[in-house]
Amino acid sequence: MKLNRVLVFAVSFAITGMPDVWASEVTVHRDLEFAKVDGHSLKLDLYLPAETNAPLVVYIHGGGWKNGSKSSCHVDWLSEEGYAVASISYRLTDKAIFPAQIHDCKGAIRWLRANAKRFGYSIKRIAATGSSAGGHLSALIGTSGGVESLEGTVGGNLNQSSRVDAVVDFYGPTDFVLRSKTQPHRANEVGSVVYRLLGGGADKKVELAKLASPVFHVTSDDPPFLVLHGNRDKTVLVDQSERIQAVYQAAGLSLSLRLLPEGGHGGKPFYQGESRSRVVAFLDQQLRDVEVND
Repeated sequence: MKLNRVLVFAVSFAITGMPDVWASEVTVHRDLEFAKVDGHSLKLDLYLPAETNAPLVVYIHGGGWKNGSKSSCHVDWLSEEGYAVASISYRLTDKAIFPAQIHDCKGAIRWLRANAKRFGYSIKRIAATGSSAGGHLSALIGTSGGVESLEGTVGGNLNQSSRVDAVVDFYGPTDFVLRSKTQPHRANEVGSVVYRLLGGGADKKVELAKLASPVFHVTSDDPPFLVLHGNRDKTVLVDQSERIQAVYQAAGLSLSLRLLPEGGHGGKPFYQGESRSRVVAFLDQQLRDVEVND
């Protein structure tokens, strides 16, 4: 385990061009092992703000389920906003196919609940978030509470819940059956990202494709969602976010879809400016304001 104590600086320029600089102390615990599966060590990085009992946000990286790393945490800046952030790893598709990935993510959440007192963050309400493939996994965590086949036993701590209270999905796929029709080159072709994830094309492994799709697990007790997607995204089409929006609306659940007019697949506009403010406001409402009113 590596422990770092860092100063996080934010700089903004007023019309005069003079910088407004402030700093807050963030403690970073790196490479905390939360499970070992088939000899493969699963680790997470934990970013803790100065305040104690900070609400917890679990971040899941993207990379088509075949690439990426917990070290690429697009929302580590949430620690500047008073949130504890856990950036987690999971088995990539060169190690295992689905449902290993969701089992690993839920194992991380159980570990984080079991170790809350050790590190001093709050687990009264937890949010899951992720980008692209990580957006898919965070959405699946949000909708699959109580689905035994998606729970797994990774890391133990089976007395702890893997449910979350809010989801921020950055441009993640939500319906692989739909994707097999609108993006067959990404969902059905040999070697494509979804083919690697499922161990076969989504058009052939239909039941597994449904099991892996958040939209097929939506129930009335699912948490509120904030979804951000680029209108010009050619990697994960915007119909994936519109699909879960429609399913959520039909179930009478809360989901806010924010479309970035010039947005592609990822990039700074999703994590800065108006998008950042929108994410913080959503998390404040779901993790802080609700807790105060409980």
